[in-house]
Amino acid sequence: MRNPFGHEEVEVQQAPRPARVVIADDESMFRASLRHLLAVPPSIVRNVYAVEVGSGFELVGEAGSGEETVEIVRAAHPDLLLLDVSMPRRSGLEALRELQEDEDVTRTIILSGTLDKPELVTAIQLGARGVVRKDAATELLFEAMTRVMAGASWVDQPLVGDLLDIVRALLQPSCGAVGRQPFGLTQREREVLSLVGEGCNNREIAVRFAVSERTVKHHLTRIFDKVGVANRAELAFTAARHGLVN
Repeated sequence: MRNPFGHEEVEVQQAPRPARVVIADDESMFRASLRHLLAVPPSIVRNVYAVEVGSGFELVGEAGSGEETVEIVRAAHPDLLLLDVSMPRRSGLEALRELQEDEDVTRTIILSGTLDKPELVTAIQLGARGVVRKDAATELLFEAMTRVMAGASWVDQPLVGDLLDIVRALLQPSCGAVGRQPFGLTQREREVLSLVGEGCNNREIAVRFAVSERTVKHHLTRIFDKVGVANRAELAFTAARHGLVN
């Protein structure tokens, strides 16, 4: 575009800013480890961990308790909250429940050493977008943060089994849910989903129903479309997050 004086006008675009992060964990050494990871330049993350993190991350606050978490998140308005579940003076889940009342768009990743199924379901129902074990590999944490910031969900592979157990429970008929079809799934789609929950792959499902693998893929594509997910892990995650479990 040219201005009235004949000079070429160049539109200056601002570079994307780093994602602003708050760390909430009562273990000071663990917070220090995360602090150092967040300070690693994106180019090094890409070269060492093979993860593209865009403009990287900027630490804007730390909390050592549930109460501090609520205060700091409300003051700093971060893009991402890395939240431990077990903390003094209000647990991480209690803090997340209180923050859910706010209108901020802070995304939350649960970081936990141990997480039982009720806590997992509660975290997802309270809006957590990711769940990462504290002993997960560094590249998985970077991948989780990047995926969650991009609007996706993330769950560590060791926890997928727990989520699939939740889906299996969801698929069990109950007196109060006779005839109800979650997400509008057909009977065959529910049967396919049940086998997915049992850990069957496409070939095993095809053999069970005496159909081709292509037919199984077609069923899974329709299930993913109806539930709004991209893979089996997200299927379990979303089913729990939308309150389809007790």
